Amino acid sequence: MKRMLINATQPEERRLAIVDGQKLLDFETEIEGREQRKGNIYKAVVTRVEPSLEACFVDYGEDRHGFLPFKEIARSYFREGVSVRDAKIQDVIANGQELLVQVEKEERGNKGAALTTFVSLAGRYLVLMPNNPRGGGVSRRIEGEDREELKENLEQLEYPKGMSLIARTAGIGRSAAELQWDLNYMLKLWDAIDGASKAGKGAFLIYQESSLVIRAIRDYFTADVGEILIDTDDIYEQARQFMAHVMPDTAHKVKRYRDDAPLFSRFQIEHQIETAFSRTVNLPSGGAIVIDHTEALVAVDVNSARATRGGDIEETATRTNLEAADEIARQMRLRDLGGLIVVDFIDMEESKNRREVETRLRDALRQDRARVQFSTISKFGLLELSRQRLRPALSEGSHITCPRCNGTGHIRDTESSALQILRMVQEESMKENTAAVHVQVPVEVTSFLLNEKRTEITKIELKQRVTVLLVPNKALETPNYRLERLRHDDPRLENLQASYTMIDDIEEEVGITRRRDQAEKGKPKQEPVIKGILPETPAPMAEPKPAPAPVAAAQPAPVAPMPAAAGSRGRRAGPGPGLRPAGRGPAGAGPRGRPRMGRFRCRQGAPGAGSDGPRAAADPCAARAAAAGAGRRGPAGDGRDPQGPVAGAAALRGLSRRAPAPLRPPAPRGAVPQGRRSSACR
Repeated sequence: MKRMLINATQPEERRLAIVDGQKLLDFETEIEGREQRKGNIYKAVVTRVEPSLEACFVDYGEDRHGFLPFKEIARSYFREGVSVRDAKIQDVIANGQELLVQVEKEERGNKGAALTTFVSLAGRYLVLMPNNPRGGGVSRRIEGEDREELKENLEQLEYPKGMSLIARTAGIGRSAAELQWDLNYMLKLWDAIDGASKAGKGAFLIYQESSLVIRAIRDYFTADVGEILIDTDDIYEQARQFMAHVMPDTAHKVKRYRDDAPLFSRFQIEHQIETAFSRTVNLPSGGAIVIDHTEALVAVDVNSARATRGGDIEETATRTNLEAADEIARQMRLRDLGGLIVVDFIDMEESKNRREVETRLRDALRQDRARVQFSTISKFGLLELSRQRLRPALSEGSHITCPRCNGTGHIRDTESSALQILRMVQEESMKENTAAVHVQVPVEVTSFLLNEKRTEITKIELKQRVTVLLVPNKALETPNYRLERLRHDDPRLENLQASYTMIDDIEEEVGITRRRDQAEKGKPKQEPVIKGILPETPAPMAEPKPAPAPVAAAQPAPVAPMPAAAGSRGRRAGPGPGLRPAGRGPAGAGPRGRPRMGRFRCRQGAPGAGSDGPRAAADPCAARAAAAGAGRRGPAGDGRDPQGPVAGAAALRGLSRRAPAPLRPPAPRGAVPQGRRSSACR
């Protein structure tokens, strides 16, 4: 059974996990001070227009300005009198102009948030786009009859012109009344947002996207989720109220977890969560996948490692790649990897094995909420993926760049660092007007330079006539160092201090959370203007669908065998000259003149089904044959009927095709089997 687990025992972090039994399917976390901004709606002011980028930068009340592309600006903000077809951003947008924007992508690294003026409000069953009349439709994950049913329900909804709707997967099976209720709530919310944007001036937060708990229930809760377990009272009450307003028929699934064991440990998923933070993930057969992040893409390497269960190298590679395909799809959901992803599978010689791995990966990605596009495995064993980023990656909220290696993962050893510093000292001393070179280096590097490389340092001092001062600093680690070049006119040369007093305190350049950053700067957190808007009426209860009535089976009746035609000798007679199958050559004959049956064989027919009389009513196949024969045979029984097949077809329309045919009773000894079923049975 699928469960939704929400852990909020630690105030600094709230975690959501979706499990199936004890297998972790999806994971999301929210850190205090790093709340998600995606989906928030702000009043913004244009600060700079960049024609070279076809975009503008706007101040929306946060520390870093947002990036607004020209294609994301609604026409309602264009200046009057400007042709839309030939318009450029500098012609339609001016500095100081106020806009209503929504965060589309979170801040990442040095990049500001990506914004849009096309607002979208997500409900339980629908997504409302109030200022985008060209959008709308049905989710791409809905297919077949459900898609057609949702389209019909959308046509029955009432909403103002100039807006559009998108039906979510949660809307499958919902009535038009339930969809209209969800739409009315979003229309009420949009009226409040629009009114607040017109009333205020400057940049400020208008509407904040729901918390992790509300988003999780709204986006992840489906009919196959058996229960929602929450381990704190305040979060439980928040979820219970939301379910009571939006989905009252499933509110009983929200439960308070009160066991002594921690919630995630109870379902043994803590160690599975740890795999989402590690670089290497082991596979059941002994293989492993290695996930590396680069500036341009995410590289995933599949290694066989200790996998030796296959009969040959091809079987081992295929089995490892199949396991890796399932785990890669799972890790992409857990870590929310986005952008370009390149997977290096183990080389496989046979093309059918490569297709099997591609199919396995495609099937594993079906339950992913993000849009995923991927290519085939190339001749080099590489497969390229492009995945939509739904939220900030798991590593962005909990990882910082290593201050020692600067994110490369590798550092120089002691001797290599010492040689590099020696060359830098030599280069600086050769510059004109150099009097001294002061270098603060790690203790190990200083020991190597003053002992193994003392001769080279002395040569530099004598040849260049400079003073080289090496200061060991225990706060420095390889490969970090600090070098300073002093000129002849530097006043510090007159009052030189002891070398051990020149040691600088090294400040660790590590990342800090938004919570600490705001506390140090004293900047208050923005509070949304729109709060606490609830639906005016409770959600309508879904009407249970009536179960289909069972079809009563026909009772078999004993049928006496009919005498066979003379000369048949156990051979089944053909369907007759008037019952010729379409496209079958002469009437009742196969390619070699033998009587043939049609495409579908009647397996449970009574003897004598090709004749008329009361036996035809007991056997549906026989009844069809009789009806067809009645429409085709003339009075003389020669197969010619002036009415043709019309009468037979009319008789067939009144017969049920679902009634099972009775079993054929065993023929008495010496009886001759009857002729074949007519083409009407086929």
